[in-house]
Amino acid sequence: MTVFGTRPEGVKMAPIVKEMERREEIESIICITAQHREMLDQVLNLFEIEPDYDLNIFKHGQTLTEITTKALEGLEKVIIDEKPDVLLVQGDTTTVFAGALAAFYQRVKIGHVEAGLRSGNLYSPYPEEANRKLTGILTDYHFAPTEKNRQNLLKEDYPEEKIFITGNTVIDALKYAVKEDYTFDIPLLNKLDYKEKKVILLTSHRRENLGQPMENIFTAIRDIVVKHEDVEVVFPIHLNPKVRDIANRILSGNKRIHLLDPLDYEPFTNLMAKAYIVVTDSGGLQEEAPSLGKPVLVVREETERPEGIEAGTAELVGTSYNKIFDELDLLLSNRDEYNKMANAVNPYGDGKASERIVDIILENWNL
Repeated sequence: MTVFGTRPEGVKMAPIVKEMERREEIESIICITAQHREMLDQVLNLFEIEPDYDLNIFKHGQTLTEITTKALEGLEKVIIDEKPDVLLVQGDTTTVFAGALAAFYQRVKIGHVEAGLRSGNLYSPYPEEANRKLTGILTDYHFAPTEKNRQNLLKEDYPEEKIFITGNTVIDALKYAVKEDYTFDIPLLNKLDYKEKKVILLTSHRRENLGQPMENIFTAIRDIVVKHEDVEVVFPIHLNPKVRDIANRILSGNKRIHLLDPLDYEPFTNLMAKAYIVVTDSGGLQEEAPSLGKPVLVVREETERPEGIEAGTAELVGTSYNKIFDELDLLLSNRDEYNKMANAVNPYGDGKASERIVDIILENWNL
């Protein structure tokens, strides 16, 4: 059984679901919590996945407690009815922790896809760092994307024979979604001159960045656009009204800053493939952008994905105005510095992670 509830989980679980569909030895049961609703539905449509169970727990203004309790109660019934041999969860959302806990209560083995990520700060990212650590305690099979993730788990005394390096399934998903001749439904994105202009793709939504940190990020972006006449910014704004208020106050009114509603996964990844630089506080984009050869400036104080930093394809710039402005200014002004990041080796895998994960499951059942 695969359990997922948000768009990022859906994107990274979809290649595994498709791989399991190809294997005669596996009966695949798909259960979604719909912690996100519309954004998750977009992914299901793109990858042509039809869930067997849809808990549909989403409601506006939902709290972490509501998500946890609704998911736990709904999943308990499904697990009791289906009695899966293994339950797979992916990543670090509240659905992931609730899924692992529900499986544990029914003595069902748990496979954690994207195991071993650690920022070292329990409250950053919040609540994801806690979710991934709590899930790890309950997990039987840790599918770690990288060697560093494996080392994190070994430091926490998880059994070596239960940790498997697989690469990250997001690379598998990107190979499916990004197309050379892609046409956007939004006319503006087709009209942008990606060859002559330097398009910055901006995303920012983390709870810990709300307030002054986010104001610093957006102000630095605005001032960079004023300084560099060949720069355009595309910002698909998160639905969180607090993010939207700050973005509209600081970034609206400039003809080269384009504020959009959130994009579906397919147009978003194709926009990223055409962009010049990515500025983000997202976790997943730190993996996706390097695989497309895009420098990433990470506007956070810590990251659980240090591999990109160490490889040189991403830089952790924090949330101070001066640091963000200076690093962007350097990449936009100095082609050598840009090329160093753009040409760095992607550390997150080769697009075969899903195949490896399914093989490991079958090997453990001697199939």
